[in-house]
Amino acid sequence: MFLGLRTVIYSVGDLDRAKEWYTSALGFGPYFDEPFYVGFNVGGYELGLLPEEDDAPGDSPGGVTYWGVEDADAAFQEMLDLGATEREDVQDVGEGIRVATVTDPFGNVVGIIENPNFSLGG
Repeated sequence: MFLGLRTVIYSVGDLDRAKEWYTSALGFGPYFDEPFYVGFNVGGYELGLLPEEDDAPGDSPGGVTYWGVEDADAAFQEMLDLGATEREDVQDVGEGIRVATVTDPFGNVVGIIENPNFSLGG
């Protein structure tokens, strides 16, 4: 079901401060920079920064790793069938990219991402 690691997203309380910190730590700036999400391309993989929602303090999973899949709907259903519980249903986030998250039977948040634009390159 999984094609490999694709994206790690960290929830942050101060998006601007986190963007500055990761820019310094990585040595380069983000390729995608919006108030709702900041994305860095790190060796062909995505490091994303997601602002925490003000109305849900302490509800953030901290970080979510997204595993690449060919079909988000099928992978999401398979994970539910294996005993995971729905956290966020499959949603289109633009440019054909579809994501979802589940909580595995052990309490871990697991993300899946169907991204037709992803390529490791060469």
